[in-house]
Amino acid sequence: MFDTKLKGEMHSALLQDPRWSLVLRVASSRSFKSSPRLRDLLLYVAECAIRDAPEDATEQQIGMKVFGRSPGYNSSEDSIVRSNARLLRQKLAAYFETEGANEELRIDVPKGHYLVIFTSRPSPVIAPSPVIVKSASIKGLESIEAPEAALPVGARALIKSRRWWLWIGIGLIACAVAAFALSTLSNSRINRSLGTLWRPFLTGDPPLLIYSNGVFVGDSKSGMRYATLQELQSPPADARLIDHYTGIGEADGVYELTRLFDLAHATFILKRSHLVTWDEAKQRNLIFIGSPAENLAVQALPSHSEFTLFSSAEASGYHNNHPRPGELANYVRPEHPLTRDYAIISLLPGMQSGKKMMWLSGLTTLGTQAAVEFASRPDGAAELLKTAQGPDGRVRPFEALLETTIIGGVPLQVRLVTIHVH
Repeated sequence: MFDTKLKGEMHSALLQDPRWSLVLRVASSRSFKSSPRLRDLLLYVAECAIRDAPEDATEQQIGMKVFGRSPGYNSSEDSIVRSNARLLRQKLAAYFETEGANEELRIDVPKGHYLVIFTSRPSPVIAPSPVIVKSASIKGLESIEAPEAALPVGARALIKSRRWWLWIGIGLIACAVAAFALSTLSNSRINRSLGTLWRPFLTGDPPLLIYSNGVFVGDSKSGMRYATLQELQSPPADARLIDHYTGIGEADGVYELTRLFDLAHATFILKRSHLVTWDEAKQRNLIFIGSPAENLAVQALPSHSEFTLFSSAEASGYHNNHPRPGELANYVRPEHPLTRDYAIISLLPGMQSGKKMMWLSGLTTLGTQAAVEFASRPDGAAELLKTAQGPDGRVRPFEALLETTIIGGVPLQVRLVTIHVH
């Protein structure tokens, strides 16, 4: 599908550019061997970057030139470019952590963009210093310095023996430090703010990660709509209820939390909302991804006291039950086009004493995606903790309201509007 200057038509400047040489190495690596579509995407957006042609790397242009979409196709309904860009970011990260660990340059695709960037990766190499031994000359008793190789055999053996004991001691200390770090979530792989915010879910028994999946009536050919509460409680004989769809934001959220838990060497139990049994749920910490409107099973749980969801044919948003100075009573998203969404991040007491619940839900699936990404990244966690963390270091129950800007069906800028601590 992708057929650009790679096959003999590229000008000499591109061929001589060290960035293009890196691109070709990455494209031919084991990481990309089984992904020809991602390889084509990488080659195209990298060429656009080197040629300084961002106008050729828009979602529309990539869809047509890499994935064969028709001119003018609806990119808000066809997410092929966004989906593959997300996979490309993962593949690039994997390459530079393994095969490309020694590359001097790194290739990244910034989130929300498609044009690659090249960054330097300084790898200073510290040359070993020769062992210098001080002794004294017989004649003048002056201090002289001699390299290790010039010493007698016995002296060299003594130095090597001491060196081995030094390295053994350093190794034992390193092992002890590593073991302590793994057990306290303070290791360098996970940011301290993230460890503090997510500690109840990263330690102890694995929490339940429950993602919403709405129930629809109809089918994909004749059309689908959300099932009403009455239809769920007493399904009509001719009604076809479908409960196996979920949004792209929920899928992205599960991926983001998987990365976070992997960094902390922790795990969770994944459940879609309609398969949750509350006998199991009350014994665990709970993480909810998605709107309560699509997660009817959670309506029996204690509701949010600061922000409540409202939805009608005219508008949908969050009602601020206790507005503070400068805050609005209602935060309403625009219906068409969808350029802004709101989301809630909350940490609340669980179903039993000592248990916790984390809610990450937007008005739409894109708002949910923004909420999870905000809470699972160091800067977002740190911003939440500025208000939620008490003087004793404990994280108090809170409800936070986010606003995200949406461009081209992708949540980009996310802003913490307010946070209410219980």
